[in-house]
Amino acid sequence: MKVLVLGGGVIGVSCAYFLARAGHEVELVDRQSGPALETSFANAGEVSPGYSAPWAGPGVPIKAIKWMLMQHSPLVIWPLLDPAMWRWGAAMLANCTAKAYALNKSRMVPIAEYSRDVLKALRAETGIAYDDRAQGTLQLFRTQKQLDGIGGDVEVLKQYGVPFEVLDREGFCRVEPALKHTQHKFVGALRLPNDETGDCFQFTNRLAEMAAALGVTFRWNTRIDALQVGGGAITGVHTDAGLLRADRVVLALGAYSPKLLEPVGLRIPVYPVKGYSITVPITDAAHAPESTIMDETHKVAVTRLGDRIRVGGTAELGGYSLALREPRRATLEHVVTDLFPKGGDVAKASFWCGLRPMTPDGTPIVGPTPVQNLLLATGHGTLGWTMACGTGRVIADLISGKKPEIDVSGLAMARYA
Repeated sequence: MKVLVLGGGVIGVSCAYFLARAGHEVELVDRQSGPALETSFANAGEVSPGYSAPWAGPGVPIKAIKWMLMQHSPLVIWPLLDPAMWRWGAAMLANCTAKAYALNKSRMVPIAEYSRDVLKALRAETGIAYDDRAQGTLQLFRTQKQLDGIGGDVEVLKQYGVPFEVLDREGFCRVEPALKHTQHKFVGALRLPNDETGDCFQFTNRLAEMAAALGVTFRWNTRIDALQVGGGAITGVHTDAGLLRADRVVLALGAYSPKLLEPVGLRIPVYPVKGYSITVPITDAAHAPESTIMDETHKVAVTRLGDRIRVGGTAELGGYSLALREPRRATLEHVVTDLFPKGGDVAKASFWCGLRPMTPDGTPIVGPTPVQNLLLATGHGTLGWTMACGTGRVIADLISGKKPEIDVSGLAMARYA
């Protein structure tokens, strides 16, 4: 059947590829000039199923207040007269319970683990390369209180069978040798050896090339204006290139998804949470990271991508603004120079921001809607890169009438009914 995919980020391109591989006629539409030019462009580079956990959890409201008072704060809120922001914030607070956290985590981990496995299989089958590494993630703790507080996380990792290691200074320097120069700043670490890293932009562009070879048509530089609904189904998609029609429509527009859905009576609690990154050229490989390091205090990830260091973090609520704010750059520069002072030249770093499509429960929205031929693939938050291939496979299976290989019953928008 003919499928229209709306959105050319890593989620949309992954859906298009797996749909085409399943034998469908696929057309992808995006306003940008090519793949992965918005939120997928310069993210932290982590493929981290081990970090698939909702932001909302017990104790988070108190932590959030403390974070906002820090000099290099991981959380910034710009209060707006925006009802969507306040609804989303209230819903997130409602999810800050142990029961909600456990439920939301149980929905996130399977799609993340599955996605990592699908990505591995894709790499083995096609040889796709994207500055990828499979050397794990290291979460660094600056205080004994932080290290002592990982008991709950460790229990969850055990529950889901996620391999992990708790390391002392000697241990974390063994996996990240460059930290020997700054090890005194940290008391220990939690390592997730099965996590991976890679350049999401490179991956998405190469996957788009592979999708094109399978027959996918890409309609770039095309503005998507509205969904046309009749008889309980999408009858067309209005664009500045005219009305486009298909048997099925997959909406993968990230943080902009709600704007297209609201006029047809569908409301999903997806809100933009801006993240920032800098990309630093490596000057001394021996003093640079080997894989990904997460600074627990600042909630900043430092990742090796080929001959570059990607430093990503910050959660900024301020609507759809894409303003690059220098204090956020200062935080990212502070972390990378604090951990790897000789690894790269921050004076030559590029500075970027993107809008993460966050749900208040942390779980993505993947699957059917009350509109019979419309499916959603959005709301992945900070885990779009982690969950992309699994999302693509699930969408392809659903449209093909096949039962997905994992339980997806808790991923659809129906959970918000």
